[in-house]
Amino acid sequence: MTRRVVIVVCDSLGARFIDARRTPTLHAMRGSAAEFTCARSVFPSTTRTSSASMATGCYPMEHGLLGNTMVIDEGQGLVCLSAGAPDFLDRLRKATGQSLKRPTLAQRLANHGGAVVMSNVSPGAAYLHDPDGHGHVYHRQGSYGPGRARLPESPPIAVGMAGDAWLTERFCRDFVRSDGPALALLWLSEPDHTAHHHPLGSSAHLAAIAHADRCVQQVREAIRAIDPNDKEMLMIACSDHGMETVHRRIDVESGLIEAGLKASHQSTDVVVAPNGTSVLFYFEDCGSPQVDAVARWLEAQDFCGRVVQGGELGSLGLPAAHPLGLALTMRQYDVPNAFGVHGRSDTAASPFSSSSAPGCAQHGGLGPNEQHPFLFIEGGAFEPGPRRQAVSLVDIAPTVLRHLGLPPDGMQGSALH
Repeated sequence: MTRRVVIVVCDSLGARFIDARRTPTLHAMRGSAAEFTCARSVFPSTTRTSSASMATGCYPMEHGLLGNTMVIDEGQGLVCLSAGAPDFLDRLRKATGQSLKRPTLAQRLANHGGAVVMSNVSPGAAYLHDPDGHGHVYHRQGSYGPGRARLPESPPIAVGMAGDAWLTERFCRDFVRSDGPALALLWLSEPDHTAHHHPLGSSAHLAAIAHADRCVQQVREAIRAIDPNDKEMLMIACSDHGMETVHRRIDVESGLIEAGLKASHQSTDVVVAPNGTSVLFYFEDCGSPQVDAVARWLEAQDFCGRVVQGGELGSLGLPAAHPLGLALTMRQYDVPNAFGVHGRSDTAASPFSSSSAPGCAQHGGLGPNEQHPFLFIEGGAFEPGPRRQAVSLVDIAPTVLRHLGLPPDGMQGSALH
């Protein structure tokens, strides 16, 4: 059997929720896999940015996907769009001439065994793994093969536990095989979907975590059935980020207008891109005094955690270039929610989402819990045991390529050991 890689992503499952009672499968992997205890997300810590970073092995400054919401110029000034919409990539390509700025794993593996992605999160996040049609992507909003050819059937599912179960069964049956693709990736919607509507630590949230753990178990058993010695198949089980409890929902854009720093909700002098517990600010003129004025106003607000601008944006993995001028992380609170789960954050109101009410969960910023996903790697040359070096989502792609014997040229991440 030739070497293969299987990745399972449990969306928003923070490392702090993994234990013997809640996640027996993932807890057991601590004894048989390499556990990267200091794994971190990217910024913004959103699913779509995470998808692009995992697919390219690069930070947003290089691959160009800057959040769940993103500002582009479609010819009539700056406009904020949801990167989760099915047509987002078409609009991005039309406006910029390209989708992601760096090649994905699907592109790199097109002539080396291929890649298959099965995803139950937003269509934008799913398609970012293979935006230009080098492999296969299966999603409920539409499935595509090489050349972006529309496949006749898409998964007849909805976001949530039932959909994840259906997707996992088909994933194991169709793609976790000795003759399967070089890379098979399964991205579950839970526990993210539930946590956006229920408190962290609630019975609903814990049920979603347990269900995700059972999906991981199903994939793990399928792998062991064809590679019992864990030599040829590399299994990566991980999350893209964790979550914080929403303290308050803040309408940052309206605040700018009331302060006289933005002309109107329709104006393009400054355009606000809310990304959960972070916000990005785009300007028609990044050299204008307006940038400093907005930064000073933000720093004076009680919802402000940290403001980053100019050349410092690179320290967050963001491009320090027009039209992006500022990044804001919302204020964090080290206090428990109603279920004793620590970590609260203010969050930015978004025109694209009504989920994550106060008391429920959100992500996107630099909070200690949202920036602490889990990462286990089992099989191949990996010996079991904890690894305490700093690692990021961008290190996953070069790790995949090394196992498959391919070079990680142009990636910012490094292969893990």
